[in-house]
Amino acid sequence: MADLNAICEQVVDDVNDALGFAVVDLGSGLLMAVHHKVPYFTQSYLDAVAAAAVDMFRGKTINAVEKLLANQRGTDVANSIKEVQMTTDGTYHFMSIVPGKPNSLAVLITGRKANLGMGWAALRKSLPEIAPHCPG
Repeated sequence: MADLNAICEQVVDDVNDALGFAVVDLGSGLLMAVHHKVPYFTQSYLDAVAAAAVDMFRGKTINAVEKLLANQRGTDVANSIKEVQMTTDGTYHFMSIVPGKPNSLAVLITGRKANLGMGWAALRKSLPEIAPHCPG
């Protein structure tokens, strides 16, 4: 069984125009594993991107909306966001919660030449490999 860094490297190698792949702990905001091809992706840059991902999935505003929904529905609504796709001027970001590991997030970043379907397929294909390495 490959380790998390090797899985990240494999996804980057397999996806056309991939720039990086990471696994983020949504509880702490720390990177559990990462591989990238971009020289300016310094550790502080990677840490900032991981923190931004935490905000998108577990941030204060998301929690407030989930509480409002829970009150309206009369049921518990928490950690309801499972996948996000974000597009910038030069990149696509594919993000997915690791199934069965609600505090683990996989993130694939590609250039805009990447095929969206292939990005999602590569990310989703990696999730079962990632899961055994993530805390429950």
